[in-house]
Amino acid sequence: MGKSLFSGENLTCVRGGRNVFIGLSFHLTESSVLILEGPNGSGKSSLIRILSGLLRARTGTLTWQNEDATNEPEIFQKHIHYIGHRNAIKPVLTVQENLSYWSGLDQNDTDLDKALDQFNMLPLKNTPANLLSSGQSRRLALSRLLASRKKLWLLDEPSVGLDVASVKLLEHVIDQHLLTGGSVIFATHSPIDVKAPTRLNLREYSPLYNNALINLDDEEECWV
Repeated sequence: MGKSLFSGENLTCVRGGRNVFIGLSFHLTESSVLILEGPNGSGKSSLIRILSGLLRARTGTLTWQNEDATNEPEIFQKHIHYIGHRNAIKPVLTVQENLSYWSGLDQNDTDLDKALDQFNMLPLKNTPANLLSSGQSRRLALSRLLASRKKLWLLDEPSVGLDVASVKLLEHVIDQHLLTGGSVIFATHSPIDVKAPTRLNLREYSPLYNNALINLDDEEECWV
């Protein structure tokens, strides 16, 4: 078993006066993958946003490398990279300019080319982002993972918009990240083949998962 990296204990998320999930706990070690599963509305996106520091849980604690990070998210935010449903791409910038902007690297940094190459985006480096297809836009967003050099990746439906070949690229990139001591937490409805993942089904913690009033868009509205 790897070294302890990130964990949560008794996390509860409330939205609109209703419990999204209650008493959720998880434990992540170095070089490991945690896959979040569950039906729409069970809180997968809310949990990832809580783990990224964008939202706060109503109750519970987060621990990063044995330090309490619940009230001081900056403890772990500098070590994580979050990618949500949206690609957050600036359409007026080129592919290379977008990656440089989000990574903080100089446009001439060779690490940008390496990151783009891993997702077969290097030939499009000078292409304006508004000309990209949906799959290309997603691969550009995912390229930020490699350019950011963060230890923990938090991914919400990372394979959305990707074809089969591009999913294989993502799987390879995740495998390489694990080999260098990195870890990944991701939510997905589509199969992503990774080595020895741990799975957490939020259905087990969500009393409202089958309530017709809860839908995927509601997951953006956790208690802050």
